[in-house]
Amino acid sequence: MHFVKGLLNVLVLQPLLLQLCSSLDTIKFVQPVRDGDFLVSKNETFVLGFFRPKISTNRYVGIWYKFSEDMVVWVANRDNPINSSSGVLSIGSDGNLVLQVNTSQGLLPLWSTNVSISSASNDKIFAQILDSGNLVLAQQGSQDVFWQSTDHPTNILLQNIKMGGIHRFLTSWNSENDPGTGNVSLRIDPNGSPQMILYNIEAKLWRSGQWNEIKWSGTPAAQPKDVFKINFVNNKDEITYQWTVLDPSVHSVYIIDGSRTFKLLVWQGQKHQWDLLWLAPLDACDSYGKWGKFGNCNPTINGFNCTCYPGYEPISPQDWDLKDGRGGCKRQQGSRSMCRNGDGFVKMENVKVPDTSSIKLEKNLSLEACKDECLKNCTCLAYAIEDVTNRGTGCMTWYKDLMDTKQLTEGGQDLYVRADAVVLAQYKNKSGGGYFSRKRRLAIILVVSISVASLLILAVLCWFRKMSMKGRGGQPKFLNDPAAPGVRSYEDLPIKDEVDEHRGETDLPLFDLTTVGCLAHGQEIAVKRLSRNSRQGIDEFKNEVMLIAKLQHRNVVRLLGFCIHKEERMLIYEYMPNRSLDLWIFRKNGNSLLDWRKRFQIIIGIARGLLYLHQDSRLKIIHRDLKASNVLLDGSMNPKISDFGIARMFGDDQIEANTNKVVGTYGYMSPEYAMNGLYSTKSDVFSFGVLALEIISGRKNSFQFENSSLNLVGIVNMGLVDRRKSLEHN
Repeated sequence: MHFVKGLLNVLVLQPLLLQLCSSLDTIKFVQPVRDGDFLVSKNETFVLGFFRPKISTNRYVGIWYKFSEDMVVWVANRDNPINSSSGVLSIGSDGNLVLQVNTSQGLLPLWSTNVSISSASNDKIFAQILDSGNLVLAQQGSQDVFWQSTDHPTNILLQNIKMGGIHRFLTSWNSENDPGTGNVSLRIDPNGSPQMILYNIEAKLWRSGQWNEIKWSGTPAAQPKDVFKINFVNNKDEITYQWTVLDPSVHSVYIIDGSRTFKLLVWQGQKHQWDLLWLAPLDACDSYGKWGKFGNCNPTINGFNCTCYPGYEPISPQDWDLKDGRGGCKRQQGSRSMCRNGDGFVKMENVKVPDTSSIKLEKNLSLEACKDECLKNCTCLAYAIEDVTNRGTGCMTWYKDLMDTKQLTEGGQDLYVRADAVVLAQYKNKSGGGYFSRKRRLAIILVVSISVASLLILAVLCWFRKMSMKGRGGQPKFLNDPAAPGVRSYEDLPIKDEVDEHRGETDLPLFDLTTVGCLAHGQEIAVKRLSRNSRQGIDEFKNEVMLIAKLQHRNVVRLLGFCIHKEERMLIYEYMPNRSLDLWIFRKNGNSLLDWRKRFQIIIGIARGLLYLHQDSRLKIIHRDLKASNVLLDGSMNPKISDFGIARMFGDDQIEANTNKVVGTYGYMSPEYAMNGLYSTKSDVFSFGVLALEIISGRKNSFQFENSSLNLVGIVNMGLVDRRKSLEHN
C-alpha cells in the first residue's frame, strides 16, 4: 500500500488527489504519514492528515470531512502544535500511534495514544480512519481495539458516537486559529439524575435537564423525532448518550465553541454549507442561575421575565426592581411551619425542573408515592417524576436550594413545590386531585353554583329596574341607547368607525359616564378629558385610543378604556398615585426624596419602555413628546411612559418620516425634527437623553433660541468640549 504525498495544505486539498488515495485509510508500522500525506476513509467521508488553521502558522494532525475541509472534527496534538512541516505520524516501537517532529536533535515525540500493548507484534498493529470519523488502533486478525479517537473527542460530537464517562466530553478550541483546549466544556454529570451541563471552567453556563426516557427534559427542540434516534444508557457500567440520524445521507454534528454556545449543525449539500438547527443557551432564560435560587424564568414575558416560586419572594426587592434577579428568592415573610401543619404542594406546570445533580432519586416510586415520600420528610422542598413514560415513575426529591427552573411552552414537566396552608389556599389544583378532598371539592362546587345563580338573579333584577326607569322617562344609563333623549349615542359619533377599527382587535372597554371615577371593586383610575372645542384634541384622542390600546409593558401606562358622552371624550388610564416625574425632579422637596438608586431605576425603566415602543412591541411607535411630565410614577416609583396623542406608528422597514407640522415640546426635540420636521427613533432617543440629564441634575432644560449655552444640553456640551481640550492638552 502506498501513500499519496504532496505539498498542498489540507484546507485547499484538490479533490482529485483525495480520489486517488480513497482506498488508503490505514497506517502501518512501516508506512508512516508525513506532513503532506492524507488518509481517506473507505467511503470517502473523512480525511486524516496535517492541517493549518486559517491564519495560524502551526501544524496539527486532525480529522475533517472530505466535503467540508473547514469542519475539523478531531485534533491529535491540539495542545502541542508543530511549527514546521516536519511532522510524522507512525506506529511506534511500543505499538502506540505516535506523532513526532524532526529536529536537529532527531525525532522529538509530541503526542501518543499512550496505551499498554503487550501481546501484539508491531507489524500486525495498524491505525485506520473509519467512515464514522473514528480513528482506531487495532491488531490484524483481532476484534480488540487498543485505542480510538472517539474516546478522546475535542470540540465536536459526531453522530453514532458515544458521549459520557471520564474522557468522552467536549472542550472548545481556544480560538478559530488555535485548537488548543479551551475553557468551555460539555459533560454528562452522572450525579442525581444525569444531565448534560455546559461549563466555563467550573462555572455552569447551561444544562439540558434530566433524561426523562424520551429526551433531555429541558431541551424539547434539540432532538426532533423525525430526524434523530436517541440512545441513552444509564446503568452501573456506563452513563452515555448517543444519537443517530435516521437518514444516512444527512450529516450533522454537535459542536461547542469559545462563544459559550452548544450547537447542532446539519450539512446542506446543495448550498454547500452547515446550517444551524439548534443552539444553547437558546434565550436569556437558558443561562444557568440567572434568576437565583427558587426563581423561575419565563422567556415569553417581555422585559424582566423572572418570578419566584409559589410562596416565595425576592431576597432583594431593590435588585429585582433594577431587573437583576441573580439574588434569587426566599420564603415569604410570615410563612407558617411546613412540617405536618396543613402544608402540601403547589404544581408548577410545564417547566424545566431544577438542577438534578443533588437530588435523591428512587427509581421505582410512582407520582403519588413520590408525593407521600416528600411530604413525610419536613426537609423535602419539592418533587417531580424522572421517567415520564408509562404514567410516570422515578421519584426525584429536592432538599437544597432549587436552581435553574425555566417555563417551557412545550415538552416540560410538572414540578410540585412545598407550600404552607396559606399559600395552598391561593392556588387551585389544576389536575383535579391535589390539596382538597372530594367532600371539600363538592362543597366548593356547591358554593360557586349558588353564587353564580345569585349573580344571575341580581343581573335580571337590575335589568328590570333599568327598563322601568326608562319607561318612567328617567335618564338611561347606556351610552349607546338610541332612545335616550338629548344624548348623541356612540354609534352616531363621527370618530366611531376609526376607533372601532382598533378597538375590535383589543376589546378596549367603552365606559359608561356613571362608572367613570372609581371602577368596580374600588379600582382607582385616572381620567384624561378632551377639550370640547379642540379639533386637534379629537385627532389626538383617536390616535391615543388606536395606538396605546395595543401596548402592554410595565413601563408604558395602561389604557383601561374610554368614554364618549355627548361632547365629552375621555381616556381612562390606570391610576398613578405618584403622578408625573416633573413634580419630583423640578421641585426642591420632591427632588430631595429621589436618591441616586431610585433615579437610576427610573432612567432604566424609561429606557426599557422606549425600547419596547421602538423594537419589541407589535407596533413600531415614535412617541415624539417624551418629557418629564409625560412620565408617570406608580406607587413603587416605577416609571411609565404616557400621552401618545402625537405618537406615530412606523412600518418595520421605515427609518424616518417628515412632517410640515412640528408638534411636541421645545427643549426635548432633536435638531433635525425641530428645524426640518424629520423624526425617527433617534428623535425619541434625543428626548430620552435630555430627560436623563434632567433626572440626574434636577434641572429643567429651558430652550433658548438665542443662546444655547443657557440650556441644559448646551451646558453639558460645553463641559464635554472643555474636558476634551483638557485631555488633549495633557
